[in-house]
Amino acid sequence: MGTTLAQLAELVDGTVFGDPTRKITGANIIRDAVAGEITLMDKPDQVGMLMENCQASAVLVREHSDKLNIDGIVVANVHEAFGKVIRFFQPWEQKQSNGIHRAAIVSLAALVDPTATIGAGSVISDGVTIGRNTIIHSGVHIQAGCQIGDDVVIFPNAVLYDRTEVGDRCIIHASATLGAYGFGYDSSSGKHSLSAQLGNVVLESDVEIGAGTTIDRGTYGSTVIGEGTKIDNQVQVGHNCKIGKHNLLCSQVGIAGSATTGDYVVMAGQVGVRDHVHIGTGAMLGAKAGVSADIPEGQQTVGIPAGPFKEIMAEHMAIKRLPDMRKTIKALAKRIEQLEQEAEAMAEPAIRKAS
Repeated sequence: MGTTLAQLAELVDGTVFGDPTRKITGANIIRDAVAGEITLMDKPDQVGMLMENCQASAVLVREHSDKLNIDGIVVANVHEAFGKVIRFFQPWEQKQSNGIHRAAIVSLAALVDPTATIGAGSVISDGVTIGRNTIIHSGVHIQAGCQIGDDVVIFPNAVLYDRTEVGDRCIIHASATLGAYGFGYDSSSGKHSLSAQLGNVVLESDVEIGAGTTIDRGTYGSTVIGEGTKIDNQVQVGHNCKIGKHNLLCSQVGIAGSATTGDYVVMAGQVGVRDHVHIGTGAMLGAKAGVSADIPEGQQTVGIPAGPFKEIMAEHMAIKRLPDMRKTIKALAKRIEQLEQEAEAMAEPAIRKAS
């Protein structure tokens, strides 16, 4: 399917520069674009890459430049416009027709909105409610008493243990598990006995859970993921945690039980957080940070054990200087030894004279 540059400009509410009749047959990033495709340039320093190494026939930009020897469209938001173009050429096939697939297993005691979609092989247990326009893909298992809001998307093979609550417009990616037992044991009897697992998991609205992520149920109450929080793939959130609003948790973050965060916290990849600590609102934790104590609001934290960014960077710089400092210390020690020998040699005549 092809179209003209002028038609794409109408789609993205942009302004054409160059030939408006230019035929466009697809869209791709600068690295992979070929003749006939439109690409995007979101940074001025990409001009060289675009002109020298890209075969695209057109480009989306925020503003036109005389350096651009290519047709294109000026738009207010490059990424939003490029998303519309991608969807034009590659329409999403995510949503099936509304209704329950004949190969799904849905309890008669479940309440599924008529506008919802239940895919083949999914299991919907007793007491489950599923809201308007929600899409449950194939192979999803939703256990008893779960409450799923409106406009939710749950991708294949996700598992929701009993009484999990999912707010409106949440996205749960493939093979995520919500409500698994927490890693808590009573060892007083000489063996590890599983502690109470009577709580649940609550996702507030607009939360996204990445593929393969696990969120454990609370011991007695709820493990809560706050509104608007986005969690990457392969993240572990332990039992009784309370994650604030609009957090960003990157891949392989691990948060132990009963830890809490404020709002707008960012944890980079492989951050580890011990149990019962609090991460303050607006804090940013660098990759692999090992958090063993509370983090104040707004603090940038890195390292193992984690500490304030400036302090840890100063320590790293000092460590880098250690080889030169060692050489200097050895040279100073040698010089001191020489001076002591010279002082002894100067003192000997005076001692003999005095004796």
